[in-house]
Amino acid sequence: MKSITILGSTGSIGTQALQVIAAYPERFRVEALTARRNVELLARQALRFKPNMVVIADEERYMELKSLLRDEDVKVYAGSDAIAQVAETDAVDVVLTAMVGYSGLQPTVSAIRAGKCVALANKETLVVAGELISQLAARHGAAILPVDSEHSAIFQCLAGEGDNPVEKLILTASGGPFRGKDEAFLRQVTPAQALRHPNWSMGAKVTIDSASMMNKGFEAIEARWLFGVSPAHIEVLVHPQSIIHSMVQFADGSIKAQLGAPDMRLPIQYALTYPDRLLAEIPRVDFDLCRALTFERPDTRTFPCLELAFEATRRGGNLPCALNAANEVAVEAFLQERLPFTGIPAVIERVINNITQITSPSLEDYAATDETARRLARECLF
Repeated sequence: MKSITILGSTGSIGTQALQVIAAYPERFRVEALTARRNVELLARQALRFKPNMVVIADEERYMELKSLLRDEDVKVYAGSDAIAQVAETDAVDVVLTAMVGYSGLQPTVSAIRAGKCVALANKETLVVAGELISQLAARHGAAILPVDSEHSAIFQCLAGEGDNPVEKLILTASGGPFRGKDEAFLRQVTPAQALRHPNWSMGAKVTIDSASMMNKGFEAIEARWLFGVSPAHIEVLVHPQSIIHSMVQFADGSIKAQLGAPDMRLPIQYALTYPDRLLAEIPRVDFDLCRALTFERPDTRTFPCLELAFEATRRGGNLPCALNAANEVAVEAFLQERLPFTGIPAVIERVINNITQITSPSLEDYAATDETARRLARECLF
């Protein structure tokens, strides 16, 4: 039986992970659950899954959570330090990092330093500090298993290939809700329109990133560090059907692809049960209903966030960290209707062109870069 801690259990990935765990009570035990502010759902999850510990990041909601669980044998904590501490608890076998944004970095570092197996759904961890995370994982013997559908697909395609040389990783993208639209259209879009993804059910921030194609840029940076390839060997293709989740092209020209229904429970379950494959109550691909699989090049002129991400990872150092921070500020401003959709890449470009580059940043350098980039991004809003 594996003991699981879920960082971000009330979000989209966290709730689906608990569905997977509920399907196999004989295989999994929940050790700890954490959330940012959703006290009510966190309490309901604790009542059902009986974890040893729960943590609410917002310290002002601690007493509310404590009251909801007053009759339960569960330890209740609050604050970001507590989240990092539960990630390194001895009793934990697998830490699923499903927190959104920069906040997932420190607890992921704590889990890696404790030698835990990390099921990584927080892509920003590798976007911000990929080189440092890779070094820490090697030093502490911590396995990192990808949860993103695209990286899980690549991971599955590489299984059994040993040292066979990889020529190219091909990440597929749905194209989001604005595929085929022009810049004039994008200048007028509303948050409600951007949140209507055609294929996937995700949290608000990730859905906006998908609409701008920044999410695919983040995934390219993540793939660089997960699989040890240079940006020149990573390609993005728009695949509107979201049936092929990604592909690997080998040195002999052969391409392996992983197919499946667009359901995040599949890569979540694979990460939690690896190397085993278990029965999953997930829709199967129906080829009678899916007779055409199409591909096209991404339109980086209309969606410049993708190229900004590639530029940041090519230049390296702390620039991907600045990219992520600027994007978080810009997306939040867009959701609050303080910035047009086309303003998101404009803010990001200005920040990464004005940040001081550090070639080999430390964890402290990343924290300082994140703070500075957020300040520069906020200045762009006025």
